[in-house]
Amino acid sequence: MSDDLTEDALLGGRVRLLQPRHGFRAAIDPVLLAAFVPARAGESVLEFGAGTGAAFLCLAARLPGIAVTAVERDPELAALAERNAGLNGVDARILAGDCRALPALPPMHHALSNPPYWSAGTASPDAGRRQAAHEDAPLSAWIAALARPVRHKGTVSLVLPAARLAEAVAGLREAGCGSVRLLPLWPRAGVPAKRILLRARKGGRGADEVLPGLVLHEADGAATPASHAVLRDGHAL
Repeated sequence: MSDDLTEDALLGGRVRLLQPRHGFRAAIDPVLLAAFVPARAGESVLEFGAGTGAAFLCLAARLPGIAVTAVERDPELAALAERNAGLNGVDARILAGDCRALPALPPMHHALSNPPYWSAGTASPDAGRRQAAHEDAPLSAWIAALARPVRHKGTVSLVLPAARLAEAVAGLREAGCGSVRLLPLWPRAGVPAKRILLRARKGGRGADEVLPGLVLHEADGAATPASHAVLRDGHAL
């Protein structure tokens, strides 16, 4: 293994992940996102902005047999995602390119993304972190491209800062997705959520719903039993 890479473990060691030692590195967001996708074994799943593959690998660890298509515009990260898929025995089609300029994709049961979400502020000097976090297109355009291949009644799932809630919901509705489900991610009990999980259904017409949120940490910083079940044991949200 190159000195520029580390091998890390997700889901208590169920997922092996090669990633750059410096620059873009997976945190807990993709693990939580994977836990929120209501896929079943054998269904097709599309991920945009896959990075090194953390989200789809966690999803595949929970649901062996899903058919994965993952898109990542950084060719080096895309190559690592393909390598990680092989390392974990996951059959995944990895596409290197801009998700907004892809050829037509086959219909998908589910789509997920941890999109670039910072539209202001000082960008990271590291190119990988900057590309992963700072958007260069409206969030609505990203959501529209993500939702386009999703089948009728299929789902679109996102993890985002709470501050982007209204914009993301508007983008989902513009993309023909409804029946929105919101799950707040609280750092600690009694603290406002910094991150949220959003899920909508293509062609959904049911009422929106705020789901019971997830408290990530106890007051002393230890993981709560509920977050441990998701982040270490691979339970679904």
